[in-house]
Amino acid sequence: MPAESTFDIVSDFDRQELINAVDQARREVATRYDLKDTKTEIVLSEKELTITTESEMHLTAVRDLIQTRALRRNLSIKIFKFGPIQEVSGGRVRQVALLQRGIPEDVAKKLAKLIRDHFPKVQPRIQGDVLRVGSKSRDELQAVIRLVKEHQDEFAIPLQFTNYR
Repeated sequence: MPAESTFDIVSDFDRQELINAVDQARREVATRYDLKDTKTEIVLSEKELTITTESEMHLTAVRDLIQTRALRRNLSIKIFKFGPIQEVSGGRVRQVALLQRGIPEDVAKKLAKLIRDHFPKVQPRIQGDVLRVGSKSRDELQAVIRLVKEHQDEFAIPLQFTNYR
């Protein structure tokens, strides 16, 4: 048995599920009566999602549609960080959503502090965009997972637990 057990706290999403959710949203936009003739474009790139359409009302409807499709595919809405709505040529509007992957440094520090405050014997270590939590007691690690799940709403990113060893 290892001297120390660890697990990782990560923020990631299944890219294929996101692609499927966006494709479903595109199909629904093409067939829905209120969005059919709006010339709506949904472009998914590696790090962002861009929605371009005729009005803010249509933009809001498409954004809600994408979020609904993502939720149905077990993706968190927190992966989308929507920017401001921009006016583009032809009276159209655009909104860019950054896709959040990885734990930012400030969030990792807040998580590590939360864990240290409640469990002094547990060692959280920031390793790039992953927070590795280690302890000699597996029971303490499971308690840390419960604690982080309870406080997950305080963080603007989705959190998953991986590599439990």
